[in-house]
Amino acid sequence: MIFELRQYRLKPGQRERWVKWMEEKIIPYQVALGVVVVGSFIAEEDPDLYVWIRRFESEQERQRLYAEMYESPTWLNEIRPVNDGMIIREKIQVTRMLATPKSVIQ
Repeated sequence: MIFELRQYRLKPGQRERWVKWMEEKIIPYQVALGVVVVGSFIAEEDPDLYVWIRRFESEQERQRLYAEMYESPTWLNEIRPVNDGMIIREKIQVTRMLATPKSVIQ
């Protein structure tokens, strides 16, 4: 399995709006396509940091889901324009991770 640790920098004052958007639109949209969202987090001491973790069965599945998600009319016309008002796209950090044998996340 492949995990993605995704860290987003939010524009000032956008955290509450962003979390609501993630929980009501983005996460349900991606889950409906087959993405496993392991967790979603806000930083306790940093009001502009949002972190989430996604899991994919394989690189092939990740590539297929990326194409299905990010090239869709829903993403391009409905989701991305709203995202751009809340996140600083240039500061997105994505770390691909593999679980170690004794990790509870598998």
